[in-house]
Amino acid sequence: MAVRLILLLLLLAGMMGVALSIGSTHIPLVTVLESVSTRLTHPGEYPASETSTILFSLRMPRIYLAMLVGMALAVAGASFQALLRNPLADPHILGVSSGAALAAILSIAFAGQWGIPTPAAAFVGGLITIVLVYTLGSRKGRVSAHTLILAGIIVASFFSSVIIFIQPFLSGGQLRETTFWLTGNFNSVHVPSMKWISLVTLTTVVLIYRFAGDLNVMLIGEQEAAHLGVPVEWVKRAIFVLAALLTGLAVSLSGSIGFVGLIVPHIARMLFGNDYRLLLPSTAILGAMLTLLADLIARTIVAPTELPVGAITALAGAPVFIYLLRRDRAED
Repeated sequence: MAVRLILLLLLLAGMMGVALSIGSTHIPLVTVLESVSTRLTHPGEYPASETSTILFSLRMPRIYLAMLVGMALAVAGASFQALLRNPLADPHILGVSSGAALAAILSIAFAGQWGIPTPAAAFVGGLITIVLVYTLGSRKGRVSAHTLILAGIIVASFFSSVIIFIQPFLSGGQLRETTFWLTGNFNSVHVPSMKWISLVTLTTVVLIYRFAGDLNVMLIGEQEAAHLGVPVEWVKRAIFVLAALLTGLAVSLSGSIGFVGLIVPHIARMLFGNDYRLLLPSTAILGAMLTLLADLIARTIVAPTELPVGAITALAGAPVFIYLLRRDRAED
């Protein structure tokens, strides 16, 4: 299994090289490798040039953002599927993305009055949604999977309705920005804030991984897990908060990108099985690979026009969702 993880990392590194090479300005892969090697070994001596600007100021931050968002959404998806014991669960099922999107759109609409950056507003909106859904979905301190799903669907539907109501009142520029936000993109890379965002995201992933053993035991059933000493309710609350936090971070960085959290965990299960000690790290790597590939397609397939990344993941994810739905019905 470790060999497979290493192979995935090597494949991800190869995809990064290709993504750095391909774009409106083609840079030979050999030049990319030489530039990256020189930048790593002699950072203070690396000369400024058009190639270095394209590689390290334009493409590298975007590639890093795509991988970070993909990792966050994929791990959140695997976590929600474990929490809800539903293989069709997705990070967006609990309404976090809708809440973040609504806050982002309000920030766009009232930019002159609020003065709050759109990503910051989206993150705050995601956090408020987490609290709201958890309050509606928990009873007497106990987290019910079915109640959480219903609460998430209701909250998401309400926020989506509010978004539809707001859109006719937006100007042309605001509407274009809103549409691109709702369908996801990796254009808005704020490099100075990426350090702390990366730290929070990676820390959250590590904290989720610490529950991998408990999630393995909970696969046999919550009552059985409780008898074996697993603090089931504490684990469920922690997973919900951490996975929702990952979703809120991802949406605040890139807008709404669907199906990543649905598709990737199933691919990881086919490769590594249901052991969460392997499933979670493989899901993180595969999530980074999927969003990196989707972004590469989005910015090159009809260049110089750029497609929304969410449209690419939806085109790939919808058939997979239909297949999973039909397979589950056949098993029933």
